[in-house]
Amino acid sequence: MADSKMKLHCGFIWGNSAALFCINEKGLDFELVFVDWLAGEAKTKTFLSTLNPFGEVPVLEDGDLKLFEPKAITRYLAEQYKDVGTNLLPDDPKKRAIMSMWMEVDSNQFLPIASTLIKELIINPYQGLATDDTAVQENKEKLSEVLNIYETRLGESPYLAGESFTLADLHHLAPIDYLLNTDEEELKNLIYSRPNVAAWVEKMKMRPAWLKTVVMKNHIVDLMKQRRLPIKLDSSCHESTVVAQKNAIAIENK
Repeated sequence: MADSKMKLHCGFIWGNSAALFCINEKGLDFELVFVDWLAGEAKTKTFLSTLNPFGEVPVLEDGDLKLFEPKAITRYLAEQYKDVGTNLLPDDPKKRAIMSMWMEVDSNQFLPIASTLIKELIINPYQGLATDDTAVQENKEKLSEVLNIYETRLGESPYLAGESFTLADLHHLAPIDYLLNTDEEELKNLIYSRPNVAAWVEKMKMRPAWLKTVVMKNHIVDLMKQRRLPIKLDSSCHESTVVAQKNAIAIENK
């Protein structure tokens, strides 16, 4: 008989944290299957043919259902297990529409900026690639503009869709957490200099489900470290790249 236990195939990246966060908000029992995507484990023939033809994580298995893409996974969990754990979907159709709107804002406005910064400041250095300082500066400026809009919205309600924590909020915390765990003080200031945004972030970071997610993230990092030699800083590289490499190491050690 096939194993019917829920499984989440995931690795070290923010979309995986969102899926973990959602599962923890729901209090669901599941098996975490570590996929070292940086080592190409998501690009094997077996993974591509049985889990995700695009070779990315996370991937959720729930019975005979297989889902990839973080927002598809969390939307399914929120709907399928609506009466379990935290209700992440507003019951009112108008509020649910507002939630969906802010999830689209995340996908189209916030996440492209955040993912570029994470790529340049964390992922590239981890893979031994140089940081594009121009891209970093440009996206800091874009982030500032976007966060001004969030500041206004969060002055109207404590969460993006209203009074309650929903999927719209959940999907923002993982990339924000990555940005806050760099040595870039300017990034931290962009978030914490806006009181409404800062209060929103701090409330989410204190959620028990997020604290549990952080423990799981650290476990994933430990699994990655077991497979690699310690990262060595290249003293000949550009100063910003050295700082970024230190960021990657610091995040691994959190």
